[in-house]
Amino acid sequence: MNILDENINASQRQQLRSWRIPVRQIGVDLERSGIKDEEIIPFLYQLRRPTLFTRDLDFYRPTLRHLRYCLVCLTVERYEVAVFVRRFLQHPTFDTQAKRMGTVVRVSQTGLTIWRMYAAEEDHINWPVL
Repeated sequence: MNILDENINASQRQQLRSWRIPVRQIGVDLERSGIKDEEIIPFLYQLRRPTLFTRDLDFYRPTLRHLRYCLVCLTVERYEVAVFVRRFLQHPTFDTQAKRMGTVVRVSQTGLTIWRMYAAEEDHINWPVL
């Protein structure tokens, strides 16, 4: 399940849906509007293999890694979110739910920085050349 944090614009959610990427958004489709950051992780435990996309960099911490979910922190402009969500989901390293679980990822223009489960250091992957 792909979940958008409520800090992502409705236009970006609509763009993803127009590309047939299934997404649900906190405050719209799930939970209540205004859910606090500290309530989001317990909420993710209730879902089946969720991937949370957020622009909140407070979620980019290795202490938040867990095998039951994936956290993706987007460090792109707010009107580029949909493009980078799609690029992330199509990346060969993360193109299935199973490959994403247990990671905390920071997505940027230059590539992906990843905290993998049990890893002592971050990993960096560049975007594939198109």
